[in-house]
Amino acid sequence: MQEIWLARHGATEWSHSGQHTGSTDLPLLADGEEQARAMGPRLAPIGFSTVRSSPLRRARETARLAGFPEAGITDLLREVDYGEYEGVTTRDIQKTRPQWELFRDGCPGGETPDQVAARMDQLLLDLADEPGPILLFGHGHCLRALATRYLGLEIWAAGLLRLDAGTLSTLGEEHGHVALKLWNEPALPEPEGSS
Repeated sequence: MQEIWLARHGATEWSHSGQHTGSTDLPLLADGEEQARAMGPRLAPIGFSTVRSSPLRRARETARLAGFPEAGITDLLREVDYGEYEGVTTRDIQKTRPQWELFRDGCPGGETPDQVAARMDQLLLDLADEPGPILLFGHGHCLRALATRYLGLEIWAAGLLRLDAGTLSTLGEEHGHVALKLWNEPALPEPEGSS
């Protein structure tokens, strides 16, 4: 089994505000750039054979600042298409849909949970023949969905995984079966008083 490292892009204006950022191509903030640079020393010694990134600027810039400017681009790592919920926070959505959950309910005019799962399944198939270890630069919801599908879980389980901006995670194996080896580790130490 290949080891797959997941790098969520550094902070953007909307990751700070909690707005769903699918196709809106926001740049990294200064602290997002710092998070991306902080990934470099952790990732450099691993010797990745395959490195891929979402085509969106925030992921590509994270890859570059982390020391992987030649990362291959794949549309399969694009963030979830939020449709009518692009730029809207979960709190605002739940004012009219109180129990709304992305990975159960999807977004009007956007991707359904099954479509997201199928896209992540295709990415895993595409990576199956790539030499490892593998490093992927992507987005919060798509990487949560990828981890869920890697583990063989239904897509709704992605809603149980928190994944913050500027973090690293690792998918691997334990005793011959798939396993989470590392999840949501900040590239930078969290400021005091943060949760």
